[in-house]
Amino acid sequence: MAKDLSNLSRAVSHALRHEPWLYELELNEEGWADVGALLTALRQESPAWSDLVELDLTDMIRASSKQRHEMVNGRIRALYGHSLPGKLHRTPATPPAQLFHGTSPATEPRIRESGLLPMDRQYVHLSLDEETAIAVGRRKSPDPIILVVRAEDACKAGVVFYAGNDKVWLADRVLPEFID
Repeated sequence: MAKDLSNLSRAVSHALRHEPWLYELELNEEGWADVGALLTALRQESPAWSDLVELDLTDMIRASSKQRHEMVNGRIRALYGHSLPGKLHRTPATPPAQLFHGTSPATEPRIRESGLLPMDRQYVHLSLDEETAIAVGRRKSPDPIILVVRAEDACKAGVVFYAGNDKVWLADRVLPEFID
């Protein structure tokens, strides 16, 4: 029986990014959970997932255009977008020369004054390309603005960046002087 991979992805994201305790999951300091524990929780969550197996999670990850999850050696985690209390450990990485951030025109003055802050997430989310930033910005406004982050300059000045996936980079904060 074919699984609804979109609904599965939403449930997995909720479990790994926002409320793992509702699924009785334990995440380690890097956000990893046991695949078996996740499967057990999801099977109990919905009758449609009563026969859910690891291959279904693999298919879900492969089918996702946003690459939100990764699975390695019996463990699974969300790559970004966490709203959990406490901060998941990330490994710093050298960013490309520039990154992009899509947002609503109404927030631009605040960003110009305070920089980019994680708000209700653990990290600031930045896009590798302008197209992705536009898509993200459209969630906030039908006519978003795209900010260019001089990531290489910010990194040299001490701003720490982390690779999220091949389209998303993360930072603790980006100061206004590095935003065009």
